[in-house]
Amino acid sequence: MRITIGSPDVWSIDAARQEARRLKMLIDTGQDPRQVKVDAMAAKQAARDAREAEADARRLQAFRESVTLGDVWPKYMEDRSALWSSLHHRDHLRIIQAGGEQRKRSPKLTEPGPLASLAGVRLVDLSTERVEAWAKVEAKARPTRARLALRLLKACLFWCASHNDYTGICNATAAQSKKARESLGKSKKKNDVLQREQLPAWFAAVRQISNPVINAYLQCLLLTGARREELAALKWEDVDFQWRSLKLNDKVEDFRMVPMTPYVAHLLMNLKRINETPPSVRALRKCETNGETWKPSQWVFSSPTAASGRLTEPSIAHRKACAVAGLDMSLHGLRRSFATLSEWTETPAGIAAQIQGHAPQGVREQNYIRRPLDLLRMWHVKIEGWMLEQGGIDFKPAQQARSALRVIDAAAL
Repeated sequence: MRITIGSPDVWSIDAARQEARRLKMLIDTGQDPRQVKVDAMAAKQAARDAREAEADARRLQAFRESVTLGDVWPKYMEDRSALWSSLHHRDHLRIIQAGGEQRKRSPKLTEPGPLASLAGVRLVDLSTERVEAWAKVEAKARPTRARLALRLLKACLFWCASHNDYTGICNATAAQSKKARESLGKSKKKNDVLQREQLPAWFAAVRQISNPVINAYLQCLLLTGARREELAALKWEDVDFQWRSLKLNDKVEDFRMVPMTPYVAHLLMNLKRINETPPSVRALRKCETNGETWKPSQWVFSSPTAASGRLTEPSIAHRKACAVAGLDMSLHGLRRSFATLSEWTETPAGIAAQIQGHAPQGVREQNYIRRPLDLLRMWHVKIEGWMLEQGGIDFKPAQQARSALRVIDAAAL
């Protein structure tokens, strides 16, 4: 067997002789020096890999033991936000915000979110006792927001428990403490709903709002029973004046079709006329100076001052109108009012629920009943007519329909 020891420039004579004797001893014992060399190199590589794996494990363990709730929260939002609505995403941002930032419409600084005090806590330290102590503190100042924070925290910890980087270091049941829930109390059912005798005052106050977009939005919110964001996100491409229908984003399904009743069509046609009217000459010149071309907004309830281009916060104007009318009413209370007032017209519960986008209840509703849009329209027009009558609004659908057709024909030309 001929084996090369190495280059003469590297090996001295004595060193080469000593290596030759070692190789001969290996051969005498029945070993192949080439295989011994390969095995030695493999053993060194295995030892090196083991040391690197051990170092990686130590670094990973150090990371896992140092990661905080504030570190995990953005990654949790990034992974799950595709499944959330815009409001749910906003809740996750505000619930853990550090606060101290300048508000857009107020000189006051933003307040820390309910989970801000837990943002710096390590996941390994986020125990049931820690959450219970947090709940006792938050229950004194803002129990409603704290109840929401507890639900969001519970979902986040369940996500961490199933994630490879965080499993084993977080207590997935830390936010399920019964004591924490008892400290925060139970949410009270809201009873803000418009009664029949309150409709004249509400309509009178809302129709006095100078902003035509908010004026129409609030009336449509009551007359359609839609969720506030569903209606605010309505685009002109989703409005069909020919077939008198609206396509709304739905919480249960991807979307739902609802009838466009005569008075709602009248309100939307006025908005369309405003939206397609060019702004002032000064605004047009500004667009020309910037090399831009003016075009109507894609949003039905548009807002030039909002970053999104659509109405985002109509609550302020609504609260002022309710204060004038002597009412205490939230935007979601208008949706609750639609469901309540529709009972006066003896509308079947399933039809009112379908118009509002509630999930079908019972075997018949889920699997057998498929109502056409015309059937919904028949009852929806009846509900709207009764509300307008009780609200003291003199509306003649036939006359308004002829006016709307003239506008549509003019737009087509």
